Parts: sequence; C-alpha cells; structure tokens
Amino acid sequence: MSVVISGGGPAGMMLGLVLARAGVEVTVLEKHRDFLRDFRGDTVHASTVRLMDELGLGPKFAALPQSRLGNLVVRTPDAGPVALSAYERLRPPYNYIAMIPQWDLLNFLVEEAGREPAFTLRMNTEATGLLRDGAGRVTGVRYRTRDGEEGELHADLTVAADGRHSTLRRAAGLVPEEFPVPFDTWWFRLPRHTHEQSLPPSLVPGFGHGDLALSFARADYFQIAYFRAKGADPQLRAEGIERFRARIAELLPQYADRVDQLAGLDDVHLLDVRLNRLNRWHRDGLLLIGDAAHAMSPAGGVGINLAIQDAVAAATLLAGPLRRGRPTVAALARVQHRRWRPTVIMQGVQQVLHHVMFEPVLTGRQAGPPTRLVRLARYVPGFPLLLSRLIAFGPLPEHAPAFARRDA
Repeated sequence: MSVVISGGGPAGMMLGLVLARAGVEVTVLEKHRDFLRDFRGDTVHASTVRLMDELGLGPKFAALPQSRLGNLVVRTPDAGPVALSAYERLRPPYNYIAMIPQWDLLNFLVEEAGREPAFTLRMNTEATGLLRDGAGRVTGVRYRTRDGEEGELHADLTVAADGRHSTLRRAAGLVPEEFPVPFDTWWFRLPRHTHEQSLPPSLVPGFGHGDLALSFARADYFQIAYFRAKGADPQLRAEGIERFRARIAELLPQYADRVDQLAGLDDVHLLDVRLNRLNRWHRDGLLLIGDAAHAMSPAGGVGINLAIQDAVAAATLLAGPLRRGRPTVAALARVQHRRWRPTVIMQGVQQVLHHVMFEPVLTGRQAGPPTRLVRLARYVPGFPLLLSRLIAFGPLPEHAPAFARRDA
C-alpha cells in the first residue's frame, strides 16, 4: 500500500499527514526547495482550526505566528459603518479566522508528518507525468529533480494536489469547466506603523470607479488586495508605479503616507483569478483534490480550507481501501461524491459575491459599498452570522478520522 502525492501545498501535506497516521506509506513530491513564496492563501478558517485540535495539534498550531481576521466593515454615507460579517458571534473557541503565513503552516505540517515513519517528503522534485499499466490504470508518476535527475515512482494511488495549473491533470486528459470571473487580483504589502499595532484587526475595503481594494491587518504590515477588471494587468503596468500608487491612495487614503514604499510594479503580484471545477476528479489509480480539482476565487478566502477538507475526506474514505490494496474507481468516486456538494455551494456563493460586490464597482455602475449586501446586513436578522458561519466552516466540514487523532 503506497501513495504518491504531487504537490506540497495544504491539501497535499494534510493528506500525507493523515494517511501516514493510518500507516499508509506516503511520498509527497514538492517541486520547490522551500515554501517561502509570498501571497499564497494565508486564511485558516475555523473548520481547519478545529481539525488541528482533533489531530492533537491545537497548542502547537496556536503557537504559530498568526493574527485574527476582523469583520468586513463598510462605511455607508447614511448609516455609518455596517458589518457584513460577525465571526466573533460563532460558537467559541472556533469563532475566528486566523491569518498565518502559508510557509509557517506548511513547515508545521511537514514537521508533524515527519514524526510518522510512513511519511516521506521529497523537495526539489516535480511530478512531470503519469505512469500507466497495460490496461491504462495510473500506477505512479515520472519525476524530475531540480538537479535534472529523472525517474519513476510507482504507487497504488497517485494524488494530484498540484494546484490550478496541475501537470498531472493535464497528463490525465482532464479539462475543468471554467466559470466567468470579472476580476483579477494584485497583491502587495505596505508597512504597519508602530502606533497602529494596538488597532483591532479588521478588513478595510476601499471602493472606487472601476476598481476596489481590501486591506488585511497582519502582525507588522498591511496585506493589500487590489481588484480590477480581468485582463487589466498590461494596462496597469504600462501606466507605471506612480499611477498605481495614486490609485491605492485614492482607494485607501489612510495609507497615502506610505504608498511610496512600493518601489516598483515588481512589488505587485498578479493573481490570474480562476473559478473552475472538474466534472470527474479521478481516473483509475488517480485522484485530484484541492485546486487541481476545483480552483476557487479569492472571495471569502475559502480555497485553502476547501482543499484541506478534500484531503481529510480522501484520507478518511481511502485509508481502509489502501490498507487492503489498491483502491477501486468506486472508492475514488466516493471522495468526489462527498466533496462535490460543498464545492458547488461555495463556488455558487463566490459567484453571488462576484455579482453583488465586485461587478457593480468594476463596471463603473456603482462607486461605494455593495448596496445589496449592505441592505441584507442591515435588514435581515442574522445575515452577517449566517455568512460568517458559511465561510468559516463551509457546508460540510470534515472531522479528523479516529485513526488520525492524538492527544495534545
């Protein structure tokens, strides 16, 4: 019984950890030499925090560098500030969303998985293709190391957790269905001054004519997401850094005193936003999870957590079949069946957020807070709490299987 996982992101590492605790031999291939890459998803939602407790990792997880994400509050000209979310009203202790640098989260999962004899991580090693037997069943991967060494790794199950541009998905001939997204996102950071450290963490939006920005308070800096119509990157870069600084100062005037800290547009990182999903997440011997199966938009910050939920569901459903031998196609299909509805629901929620929050601003029809969301928050009792619960936990949150639980 052996599993090879392509991709050392949150989905791959969580799957490797949980399967290794079941005694399944797992090898994770990660093409980079480390995890130090900026502006990957850093929001760890309540569903994942609870999983950490169930896995016996709660105290160690709590000790990681992190901050708590505040509510999304918009300011209206007639009613003052209106909170669109209410995370603090969720049932404690799972009444917050943590902001954790992804490299810290991944290094943490690697350290914990490394305590399991069945777990192996191979950095600097990229899965480049699939191995198949005479009947067409996937039996492992071809790989290439950063040094140029090539080889093959055979396994009873191959898992593609290699992201939205998945190499193994392409090798399997699987093509996701794409859904329209009205924007791309540009990420960057601005310094957080000493006197701002005592301010409560919050999500601060800024709405313009054709663009908007969202500020996340981190431990010692502000992480900024700038949104503009999809395909605008060439225009933004042609306009240059001075115009970009001016745009940010207009949207978030409280940061006008520090936009000059952006030395150039190399400090601004484009995310080509995708929203898609496969209609079939598996082939015989191959399973796809996380962004390889369903890319999410940044709306709600749910991508990492859906990927981790996929991983836990896959480990729960496949540990037994793997201990008995090769999992059947029917066993792999059960993973998709379990995770399909939560994926479709959350992608539907994101499409609604695109329509009511982003499109009116990006098309120039509206300059200011999203009118329909504000009305819901003001006049529908419980709406902010309902939206917070949906984002924090999702429609079908997974729990750690009994075989993977440990005492803290």
